[in-house]
Amino acid sequence: MEPYKIFSDSPLGENAARILREGTAPHEIIVPRTRLSSILAKPEPDPAFPLADIAFGQPDLESIAASDRLKWLHVSSAGFTRYDTPEFRELAASRGLIVTNSSSVFAAACAEHVFSFMLAHSRRLPQALHSQAGNGSREYFQLREESVSLRGQSVVILGFGGIASHLVKLLAPFDMKITAMRRQPRGDEGFPTITAEHLAGALATADHVINILPDNAASRNFIGAARLAQMKPGAVLHNIGRGTTVDQDALLAALRSGHLGAAWLDVTDPEPLPAGHPLRAEPNCFITPHIAGGHAGEDETLVRHFLGNFHCFLTKSPLSDRIM
Repeated sequence: MEPYKIFSDSPLGENAARILREGTAPHEIIVPRTRLSSILAKPEPDPAFPLADIAFGQPDLESIAASDRLKWLHVSSAGFTRYDTPEFRELAASRGLIVTNSSSVFAAACAEHVFSFMLAHSRRLPQALHSQAGNGSREYFQLREESVSLRGQSVVILGFGGIASHLVKLLAPFDMKITAMRRQPRGDEGFPTITAEHLAGALATADHVINILPDNAASRNFIGAARLAQMKPGAVLHNIGRGTTVDQDALLAALRSGHLGAAWLDVTDPEPLPAGHPLRAEPNCFITPHIAGGHAGEDETLVRHFLGNFHCFLTKSPLSDRIM
């Protein structure tokens, strides 16, 4: 068999790049003139791309459309917004192009990040870490009184996939009342699962609303003024999906009115959120810079996930995280 040519524009460290080369040998790795600065950066066309049989990274749409060789695209992120369009799906289907992503790489870290959000909120960690309250003072007793347990609270998860699967395992010891929203409930989730049409009732009783929705035409501004109003007074919104899925003006209004208890955001629109943005000044809005999926050895994990799928591709076995 003639060796495959694998185009890789992923911003890999030296060790991860070595693992990729060794793991794909004797197949050839094609490195573009300019690697992406991050997996979220906008890709540019590269003259070597037409030679590629396989792409690992974030190649630009025009290059994919013009290629008559590409057989498989492995997206080096969990999100795949630029490829999640009717036009690209039609292109992939007509070409027989296999498309996979890297959801499995980031799912556990994302779940732990949002779980950390939930614990930090319930234990009032931001307020406590900034406090110098003396033992027995009014502020001291207030912090103790406001710290609550997650046990028995209600949570609604918007978007049920790999991250949510990890998250529900973390929540299991707390006996939380879990409801998930997904496009097509399967019935084997182990807890109530609904579609968007039945979401209002679940939002009305949820202490925590966890948004893991991807960015696509159907999800943009999914959490707007109407759905924020449907949420239980004092509820907490956690967003580790995409910033575009939340109407940030409506979110700001809900926080300022006191209807929403707090917002914990790992994603915003734009990213990073400007220093002067009003959400940054809200005392009950806490923002991390899109790091939920990050973890030590991330590059190596990403490459090993690709190599596992590469072996499946070579042996014509089912690929993991296939999206098209």
